[in-house]
Amino acid sequence: MNAQPEPIETPQARESAQLTEHLFRHESVKLVSILTRTFGIERLQLAEDVVQEAMARAMQTWPYYGIPDNPAAWITRTAKNLALDVIRRESNFREKEPGIAASAERWTSENGNVSDSVFFDDEISDSQLRMMFACCHPLIPQEARVALALKTLCGFNTAEIAKAFLSTEAAVAKRLTRARQRIRDAQIPFEIPTGDEALIRLESVEQTIYLLFNEGYKASTGDDLIREDLCREAIRLATLLTEHPVGNQPRTHALLALMLLNAARLPARVDANGHVLRLQDQDRTRWDALLIARGMMHLARSAAGDELSEYHLQAGIAACHCAAGDYESTDWAQILALYDRLAELDDSPVVALNRAVAIAQVHGPRAGIEAVESIPNRSQLYAYHLLYAVLGDLESRLENYGVAASHFRRALELTEVKTERLFLLDRLRECEQHDDTHTT
Repeated sequence: MNAQPEPIETPQARESAQLTEHLFRHESVKLVSILTRTFGIERLQLAEDVVQEAMARAMQTWPYYGIPDNPAAWITRTAKNLALDVIRRESNFREKEPGIAASAERWTSENGNVSDSVFFDDEISDSQLRMMFACCHPLIPQEARVALALKTLCGFNTAEIAKAFLSTEAAVAKRLTRARQRIRDAQIPFEIPTGDEALIRLESVEQTIYLLFNEGYKASTGDDLIREDLCREAIRLATLLTEHPVGNQPRTHALLALMLLNAARLPARVDANGHVLRLQDQDRTRWDALLIARGMMHLARSAAGDELSEYHLQAGIAACHCAAGDYESTDWAQILALYDRLAELDDSPVVALNRAVAIAQVHGPRAGIEAVESIPNRSQLYAYHLLYAVLGDLESRLENYGVAASHFRRALELTEVKTERLFLLDRLRECEQHDDTHTT
């Protein structure tokens, strides 16, 4: 595929770049799902490639010829034509040509252009649900399922997926390659399963959505702590899932409740300058009451049946925070009880670290430090900056400012998010000032 020269940096070029970046994050995953449904999941790599190439062509041509009236339709038409050019060269194209042609015909209006609506909402929803379950097929290796879904459904690049899995980009790239190969070799169907198979795959689908939300709620890299677009996309996918009979399960409602209740607090997590605010410093009048109400509604729906999942318990913790009128009235005893039960289901050191924070709120900072020191497999947290941020906070509450400062320094070394670095730097300076005062 031929590339045009790099465009000259102009206001129009900058506008084009911003628009294509927005389309790539928000629309490309929908288009990949539609193309995959039309041309077959065995051509998943082709769908991803032509969408990416269409975006690249937009960035190369729009600065010269102007942004089209319907940018999404332009991207769709270009990607479709690129895919057809490749597929026509395949020996078995003639067998499938009538069906593909009929599907492609629906994309175009009478004048041969892609229609303004491009796709019906229910078609997009159905295609994305099919993609969710196809990515999480049992024949795809467990470690590759979520990575593939994050790539095809959420638009994550390999670096973002690597951060989510605490892995390397090279390892993630290999997982994705193996997953696509398995789809081709096993001829995995592009469908929404039923019965027990659907419930088995549902767990991987939920994990994918959960990881997507977490990356948005607390970004692993970049200048900003919060990426609201990822949080909104995760909530949209989870809502889509709960509205389908396969996903209308108590656990899925609990996951959606968890995300809604946490998303409700996003507006207050940073100040006007984008700096991180601790829970006790947040303006609770900025919490989104409508999202809290939706979250509580789905939490109530999750109570159907006898299942008690990790999502139920985490949603319960989020509900405790949202129900408190101020920081002082937070029911930390109830939060600790929920963490106790969560630790029984999930023995990960991250859960244990969060539980230690709750222990400190109920029994004091010394008890919190002892809880951190007793975490099994604590060595897994040695490269996790929040371990040292927590220890720094607990030591500062005990007025051990020198020890606290050393923990904050280590946390600073480990985090890559600019806003978190600024927050930790402020905490470090506070401790150093207190330590100097005590010394003199």
